[in-house]
Amino acid sequence: MQAVRLFGLNDIRLASRVPAPALPDGSIRIRVAAAGICGSDLHNFISGQWVSHDPVTPGHELSGVITEIKGDCGDRKLGEHVVADSRIGCGACRHCKAGAVNLCRKLGFVGEACDGGFAQEVVLPASQVLPFPSTIPLRYGALVEPLSVSLHAVHRLGAPSGASIVVCGGGTIGGLAAMLLQRRGNTVHVLERNAERQALLARHLGTTPLSAEEADWNACFGEEGPDYILDATGAHQVLEMACNRLASGGRLVLAGIFHQKPQIDFNLIVERELEILGVSAFADEMPQAIALIPDLIPTLDALITAGAPLADLPDRYAHLLAGKESRLKTLIAPNGIDATW
Repeated sequence: MQAVRLFGLNDIRLASRVPAPALPDGSIRIRVAAAGICGSDLHNFISGQWVSHDPVTPGHELSGVITEIKGDCGDRKLGEHVVADSRIGCGACRHCKAGAVNLCRKLGFVGEACDGGFAQEVVLPASQVLPFPSTIPLRYGALVEPLSVSLHAVHRLGAPSGASIVVCGGGTIGGLAAMLLQRRGNTVHVLERNAERQALLARHLGTTPLSAEEADWNACFGEEGPDYILDATGAHQVLEMACNRLASGGRLVLAGIFHQKPQIDFNLIVERELEILGVSAFADEMPQAIALIPDLIPTLDALITAGAPLADLPDRYAHLLAGKESRLKTLIAPNGIDATW
């Protein structure tokens, strides 16, 4: 089969003769219909931070059709449309045993700890797939995982309906979170350096563009600042700015991946009683995300790219790393565009 493999730092290539993965008991084989490129895929490409071995096939945002089942796989059946739960916990810690896999200290992900979805086929334990409605094109299934992360971030933010919120970063997680918050009746201000993406979000989500200028923030929130900020950039400069501009008693939720260690004045947190909360993947939001997809489709269509072939994936990485993509999610179609797409 064909697969795109990460061979080392800054080395990702199409491999045309990858052996089909073996099928252990309790596992299923999936013909991958759609897979999304995530910011963590790019982070692994340039840093290798979470990759347990190489070469490895990245891609944890994926959907497809079950083509083979082995052993006891519960209710899964041949021909069923499914999406992947990207999280891989240790299975032994108290968090894993309680179902809070995202809090596992040894948490790994599909495409890092095992081969992922940038391939024509992927094999996963049956426990790591969820059914996806066959009436919905599978390209939207690749959005379930990032939508679950955005839902978890929104839940962590805990802002009441009608509250004004700043979302820093209009990429996949920030953009989808802005969409969810806007639908809940919040006024959402988006800080996004890509002008085309900023305009895309304003046009299709109704968000308010926000610059990094302090005068712009003061005009929107007064000198007290906003009560709620969600950061999806992972940029240390943005985090430092957010801590300075958050209102006393306000809440900052971090959903981005940091490449550098921020310099935070912890006296701000003490003196202003700020709340800073992290977001590790998602908890139990995947079923909710799947249920939301049908109502979101008209908006999602404006936020995703057309499906690219596997051979184009290295170029798509370069395009994304250069900050040239205005759409929120770049999709790959490992088996081409067919009736399920």
